[in-house]
Amino acid sequence: MKKLLAIFPLIFLLCFVLCCKQGEETASKAEEADEIQIETGYAEVNGTRLYYEAAGSGDAILLIHGNGGDRRHWDGQFEVFARDYRVVRFDVRGFGKSAMPVEGQPYRCNDDIKALLEFLGIPKAHIAGLSMGCALAVDFVIEHPEMSRSLIAVGPWVFGYGSKAISELLSALDKIPEILEKKGKESAQEYWMSNPAFKEAFKNPAVFDRMMEIGKDYTFWSFTHEDPIQILMPMAIKQLDRIQEPLLIVTAEFDLKGCREMADHLEKTIPNSRKILIEGAGHAMNLEKPGEFNKAVLDFLKEIE
Repeated sequence: MKKLLAIFPLIFLLCFVLCCKQGEETASKAEEADEIQIETGYAEVNGTRLYYEAAGSGDAILLIHGNGGDRRHWDGQFEVFARDYRVVRFDVRGFGKSAMPVEGQPYRCNDDIKALLEFLGIPKAHIAGLSMGCALAVDFVIEHPEMSRSLIAVGPWVFGYGSKAISELLSALDKIPEILEKKGKESAQEYWMSNPAFKEAFKNPAVFDRMMEIGKDYTFWSFTHEDPIQILMPMAIKQLDRIQEPLLIVTAEFDLKGCREMADHLEKTIPNSRKILIEGAGHAMNLEKPGEFNKAVLDFLKEIE
């Protein structure tokens, strides 16, 4: 009996270890099950080839990137949002892995976006755009309200808006073709990101480096070719009153001045809107402060649902 009692603690310890191991294996399997499954592919639509990535399930969110980069502008949001939504990000025609435009063959990004959503079987989505992507998102929501649940305007930009700050930005970009011809793509990207009109908006070293890294794959096609893109007419700035969908406007303390102006204009013009300002961040606020940015967007989506 004494011997039996003596080995009982050893049996208990062995059972405890086995249970812990089984628990770890169960937790590991649960973590594997929680991993985001990402679908990647090309949509052969609207006379072009659009690269896309999709993940998650539920109501859809479409993420449209800014200029000088690609879908990776949304690296801080893609998988996070996919925990609760079906998230799609893609490379706009002429960017990233998508096909380049063809000179002399007019195209409309609105048609590309509509065709991509239909290709993926998405009848309606929350439409989010960053900078240039915001202008494309605004155009789409105005023309296709039946496919738009809401509009999320980040570092907002709208076609047709003009001001001194916007003129300064466009003047800075006008020099890029000459730099491309004389010094090459790397110098053009460095000039773009370091130009006084942009510098304050990208003064966070980590964000600057990340944007430069993404920008290495940018082709500068529209700076060296006659881009046959066609935008919404009359320009969106004259049609903002058509936006009836809930609107979240996200700008930042060090956002581009023209974008901060646009954020104020959108808030004043569109009744069903809310503006968020992220302190201490620049134009790429979603990469610079993803936690704060993501919370603002997810809170907005939950409220309107």
